[in-house]
Amino acid sequence: MLTTRHGVRVLASADVPAFVELASQDPVVNVFALHRAHTTNLEPRWLGGEMWGRFDNGHLVAACHVAANLVPVQAGPEDAVAFAERALARRRTASTLVGPQSAVRPFWAEVAPHWGQPRDTRWDQRHLALDGPPVLAPDQGVRAGVQSDLATLYPACVAMYTEEVGVSPESGGGGDLYRARVAQLIGRGWSFVRYDGEELVFKAEVACATPQAAQIQGVWVPPHRRGQGLATAGMAAVVHQVRARIAPTVSLYVNDWNTAARAVYERVGFAETTRFATVMF
Repeated sequence: MLTTRHGVRVLASADVPAFVELASQDPVVNVFALHRAHTTNLEPRWLGGEMWGRFDNGHLVAACHVAANLVPVQAGPEDAVAFAERALARRRTASTLVGPQSAVRPFWAEVAPHWGQPRDTRWDQRHLALDGPPVLAPDQGVRAGVQSDLATLYPACVAMYTEEVGVSPESGGGGDLYRARVAQLIGRGWSFVRYDGEELVFKAEVACATPQAAQIQGVWVPPHRRGQGLATAGMAAVVHQVRARIAPTVSLYVNDWNTAARAVYERVGFAETTRFATVMF
């Protein structure tokens, strides 16, 4: 494969061991990339894009997941600039640029004049992790979702996504694909729900996981039920159940301005590990 003057090339299945060794330098922060490597073998047809690697004297020193999500992996500022240079040589396909601030900021500085106005930028997101039991007692009513929950869970997922991202996942005809994703997470045992009677009052999902770590997404309580402790006890239950059957370390990232959510995670026992940044198109 062609290599740029910065030593960047597309990784292939033969590079999986080297990539896993690289990303495993921080398996919690890099859980998304490791999950993708394990489930796709770095094959572009399964990635829906490519994984780029930067080499120094034949040694893989940084990587970048380039699909709908563009995610730097163990990339310093110089690596990020090299990946940005390669990205500018092709049409932008990513709808989200996300990862540690130290890589996202220099990458964005290079591509911003050419990629157009983003829909939203979030420059200060707290990446949090918990590698022990929750500090608080888990809500015993939280359980893994089952397919019969889909009728109530899917609208909740749409509401959460719309509130968090600013657009509906159903826009542009994406409803069927999003519903399939919600059903897939249920099938994996990665969806968690809490009902009060017939009302869904808490939900969360595992977005990706490896044997070392799991990343939580989609934490949501209906607006009229917020402030009642449902999210705190619910997240304690999610941590307890994820650590019991999925991975020993639970992580997530949250916007700096979301003080209510940050307070919930702090009460459960999460601690900050690094800062993320996200650019959305």
